[in-house]
Amino acid sequence: MFPLRRNRRLRTNDAIRSLVRETIITPNDFLVPLFVVEGKGVKEEIASMPNYYRYSLDLLENEVKELWKMGLKSVLLFVKVPDNLKDNEGTEAINPNGLMQRAIQTVKSAAPGMFVMTDVALDPYSSYGHDGIVADGKILNDETNEVLAQMSISHAQAGADMVAPSDMMDGRILEIREALDEENFIDTGIMSYSAKYASAFYGPFRDALDSAPGFGDKKTYQMDPANRFEAIRETEMDIDEGADIVMVKPGIAYLDIVREIKNEVDVPVSVYQVSGEYAMIKAAAAKGWLDHDAVMMEQLIAIKRAGADIIASYFAKDVVRLLS
Repeated sequence: MFPLRRNRRLRTNDAIRSLVRETIITPNDFLVPLFVVEGKGVKEEIASMPNYYRYSLDLLENEVKELWKMGLKSVLLFVKVPDNLKDNEGTEAINPNGLMQRAIQTVKSAAPGMFVMTDVALDPYSSYGHDGIVADGKILNDETNEVLAQMSISHAQAGADMVAPSDMMDGRILEIREALDEENFIDTGIMSYSAKYASAFYGPFRDALDSAPGFGDKKTYQMDPANRFEAIRETEMDIDEGADIVMVKPGIAYLDIVREIKNEVDVPVSVYQVSGEYAMIKAAAAKGWLDHDAVMMEQLIAIKRAGADIIASYFAKDVVRLLS
């Protein structure tokens, strides 16, 4: 009781504030998303994501080595598939010599200790830009799951440590888990995008991979941003089906969902600080309206404070440089 207790005593200077700080960001918190393209010597800046790039495999190798030296030990791979290889069945997704499969091998060769997660969804491979097979204007659930399972096996065969289904089809975690186990990939993990919302924050990402839907939107499979309890149901179902890690996406606008899920589950919780969140900070900082580093760190601390065990973020390298 005041005046016997004065909370400001623990805020007197930086030393004591550091000593009693509850939430600390380290390089071990981060999963680094990487965008991969065909070609050689390619490092393309993504227009809507300043200072973030697509890499050809030769330059991907250099980037992965740099990440490893910085203490960043986990990556999440995405590929930009040429239009001529896209179709409605995701045929290229299970090509053993496809870009994703070669990217996995490149990362493992460059940094054998790097933990490699891979995006599992059909939108980069789809001629329709949707996360599943399309028929009569609808996204087919069960038929899509069959391809996602084959895709996951292909990634595991190439050396992926964990697959990350981002499609939001019902039942896909169980189908992927059973398929991996049947092929004796019992140690290949699954990080499920369990509470992935139909968010307006994804725009720059779709520019990065040229994966915007060719018709309609993704609201029949991604979650309604107005719903909270549905996120818990989705997450619990994915855990029951075999998910090792669950994810909430996007980040800063869904921290209530992160805390709800963290309170309910006993597996690690990942949060994706998405492209729109990244782009807004970059744009506002470029205008001089916000302090880039201060806002970046405040948002990441908020995400971890809400309950994130893992943060997928395009800021990972910026943060490590700042911390060092």
